[in-house]
Amino acid sequence: MAGHESFEPADRKRQVADPTADALAAEEARHPCDPAFKHGVVVGFDGSMSSERALAYAIGMAHRSSAGLIIVHVANRLPTTVWAGCEPPVFVDVPDHRTEVLGLELACAEYLAEVPWILVERGGDICHELEEVGREYEADAIVVGSTHGIVGRIFGSVAGRLARRAQRPVVVIP
Repeated sequence: MAGHESFEPADRKRQVADPTADALAAEEARHPCDPAFKHGVVVGFDGSMSSERALAYAIGMAHRSSAGLIIVHVANRLPTTVWAGCEPPVFVDVPDHRTEVLGLELACAEYLAEVPWILVERGGDICHELEEVGREYEADAIVVGSTHGIVGRIFGSVAGRLARRAQRPVVVIP
C-alpha cells in the first residue's frame, strides 16, 4: 500500500474577517490524513545514507508495532531576499522534483512491502514540518538520521533541534 500527499504552500494568504476562522481555514487547507496511518511512525527521508538508515529502522519499528509508515520529504523553500535584495523575509516555493524521484524509488523498493506506507511532501523548516506531520497523524514516534559534518555542528542538527522541541519520542539513527 503506497501513496503520496502534496503540500499546500503555508504562505498562501486568505481574506478572512474572523481571526479564529483563519486558524480553521489553515487546517482545512491541508489534506486530511488517512486514518489507516494514525499512530504510525514518521520518518524524515531525503535519499541520503543517513536517511536510508533511518528508513530501515522505521520500517522495522512500524512492522513490529503493526503500524503504518509515514515517510516525509521536506522540499526546499528559499527566501526571495537572496535574489531581490528586499527587506522583508519573503519565501517562494522552489519546484522540488526530488520528491517525485524519491517516490518512484520507494514504490519500487521491495523492503517496503512489509508495511503500509505513504509519502508526504512538505515545504518549509524540516523540524517544524516533521513535528507537524507527527501531530497530524498522531504518530507514536519520529525517526530521523543524524547529521554529520561541519554544517550540523555550526547550525545544529535537525535531529538535535527536533529532539528538543518535539512533543513525541524522537529516535535518532547514527
